[in-house]
Amino acid sequence: MTVTDAETIETQTFDTEGYRIRVLYDAPSIARRNAELAREIVAVAPKELVVIAILRGSFIFAADLLRAMHSEGLTPSVEFMQLASYHSGMSSSGQVTIVKDIDNDVAGRDVLLIDDILESGRTLAFAKDLLSARGAARVLCAVLVEKPGKRAVQFEADFVGFSSPDNFLVGYGMDVAHKFRQLPFVGIVEHADSA
Repeated sequence: MTVTDAETIETQTFDTEGYRIRVLYDAPSIARRNAELAREIVAVAPKELVVIAILRGSFIFAADLLRAMHSEGLTPSVEFMQLASYHSGMSSSGQVTIVKDIDNDVAGRDVLLIDDILESGRTLAFAKDLLSARGAARVLCAVLVEKPGKRAVQFEADFVGFSSPDNFLVGYGMDVAHKFRQLPFVGIVEHADSA
């Protein structure tokens, strides 16, 4: 597994809606990493693969990674699960709740959880335990970004796009108070007039 560091990305900053956002991973870097992740996923030879995108933050990453996986010959079925731990703020509540569950059975199938960010590990550990208890043959996890120093529980992703410094990130599906999911890059919130 190759994890890309932030230092290789050229710095750009944007001021918008009272926030200053510095680009950490630009769109071309993310696209290259998604193609690499797809090849890493193919290499573990998943069987009867079900991809479960964890909403809301992973929706852009999941769509792009699924297309990259298609280019590598994978034909997974796709499900969505919404789990909440942040609600409307910039820090986790520490409690994971199911907002939307998947519709189909995962018993006997390999599952790939896709999430935007791995920090405390609570959300993904909760999802992995839940799907394992439902009989999944194997539960793997792909995250766009991990913050290695932020774990509250013991959990490691199988596939990691980037290893990030401990900053609040937005863009490419990630938000601050429901803003900036649409940005085509991942950025660091450096300043907020009204956060």
